[in-house]
Amino acid sequence: MQQAHDGDVTTTGRGRDQGGVGLAPSRSQRGLIAASLQSLAQEVRDIADQAFQLLSAAPESLSADSEIFSRIAGRNVPRWHFAMLNDTERNDDLVAALRGSIPAGASVLDIGSGSGLLAMAAAQAGAGKVITCEMNPLLAEVARQVVDAHGLSDTITVIGKPSTALRVGRDLDGRVDVLVSEIVDCGLIGEGLLPSVRHAREYLLAPDGIMLPSAARLYGRLVSSEAVQRLNQVTTAGGFDVSLMNVLATRRHFPVRLSTWPHQLLSEAAQVLEFDLARGDLEPGERVISLPATADGEAQALVVWFELDMGDGITLRNSLEDTRSHWMQGWVPLEKPVPVKAGDAVSLRIRWSDFVLSAHL
Repeated sequence: MQQAHDGDVTTTGRGRDQGGVGLAPSRSQRGLIAASLQSLAQEVRDIADQAFQLLSAAPESLSADSEIFSRIAGRNVPRWHFAMLNDTERNDDLVAALRGSIPAGASVLDIGSGSGLLAMAAAQAGAGKVITCEMNPLLAEVARQVVDAHGLSDTITVIGKPSTALRVGRDLDGRVDVLVSEIVDCGLIGEGLLPSVRHAREYLLAPDGIMLPSAARLYGRLVSSEAVQRLNQVTTAGGFDVSLMNVLATRRHFPVRLSTWPHQLLSEAAQVLEFDLARGDLEPGERVISLPATADGEAQALVVWFELDMGDGITLRNSLEDTRSHWMQGWVPLEKPVPVKAGDAVSLRIRWSDFVLSAHL
């Protein structure tokens, strides 16, 4: 786990020209923004209350088995960490990649400690010194204890900071020989891979250092699925028009295991994005792609998956066929459904920021 980032911000809903209840352009918008700020304030109060309860407890009653600790852990540590650590194919591939790529005695920086798995694999591969950073204080402490339990504390140092806060001369003795940054989500960029690698290349990695992964690619296909669409859109319920709820719908990519939902693929796979993580430009941008339709239908989204070149000939992926991977695919909703016919070319403008992937007509 690495970077925190802004959540979804949506200020427009289903307009009157689309049917359903419309939004007045002023008062209703202001009311939604005010309510969103109140929600954030309420969340902050809840977190402060939980911290106060834990700090106010008698020392002898403090335990990782306590209800309040469980609530804090549940709120602050995403459950996907467990699925990830039980993904044996992913784990074995990463361990093998590090074993084949890390020179003996090398200094290594691992971005996003999690449980400490990759830091320990780097030490096992022969690294002389491993720094692993984790912005989540609770995960950082778990990683320290896991590392210590394996007798690797002399080789591995866990730092409770995001990588962008690390400084040579304070947190690191010098620039490192190897950078490991497997911080990806279903749509590749949602965990902050791009800004983390940009910063690390400029300030933390030696000029001739090894980048793992060295490259990343994103692929996609046009898709139609009313079942998935209903996970993020609504029109009527119980005879009432509740389409105003769509103002809260996710506009960015989100995870879906496509094989578990009825769907129709409407195009062949095409490369959507490609990043040279070792030397390429990793700034936000946009590009136009063309997808030849292979069937008639109504495209509602672009389903995407990634490939990561981890070194030593090992590639991590979450393609449609990789049903055992803990990573789901990314569902990138289109602004509106697009009718397509087999043989037609469908052009989409793909935009990416440091964290968000979107598709536009």
